Amino acid sequence: MPLVLLNKPYRVLSQFTDADGRPTLADYVNRSDVYAAGRLDADSEGLILLTDDGRLQARISQPSSKVVKTYWAQVEGVASEEKIVKLIAGVKLKDGPARALQAKRIGEPPGLWSRTPPIRRRDKVLDSWLEIRIDEGRNRQVRRMTAAVGLPTLRLIRGGIGPWKLGKLQSGESREMSNADAWAALQRRKQ
Repeated sequence: MPLVLLNKPYRVLSQFTDADGRPTLADYVNRSDVYAAGRLDADSEGLILLTDDGRLQARISQPSSKVVKTYWAQVEGVASEEKIVKLIAGVKLKDGPARALQAKRIGEPPGLWSRTPPIRRRDKVLDSWLEIRIDEGRNRQVRRMTAAVGLPTLRLIRGGIGPWKLGKLQSGESREMSNADAWAALQRRKQ
């Protein structure tokens, strides 16, 4: 019984089938016995977890579990301290308030793979990288939060979910661990 850690590429759907023929998880995971523990929109990249254990899937993905997700957001504009403080204090979204547990400016994440198509560059507009941690997972939440403080997201990568990190997985790569080891990692995280 595995937990699959996949670095989901850009424009890949977080499902195994698509009637319109778009790329899906089935293009990267050669297993039919696992399903996603949470979602990552097609425009976002990074860590997605897949398991065949329904209890583990629920523990990871249910909002009441408060599993922390770490995102790296390349944003348009300068991520000033004032804007970072606003992300932590909380912003108003159409579906209610949202706040980052932590937010900080970072350099480009080490080992970052190139994206196809690449992010458009503008000579007169700076961009910044942020690391943002949340314990929710509403639809496009991080993108909406950064936009609310005047920093539209250009690229969004999930770098971690709870105790699991993207590590050195390149886009489209995966690794497996047993569900028993996954449960143990969650238990250690609580202590």
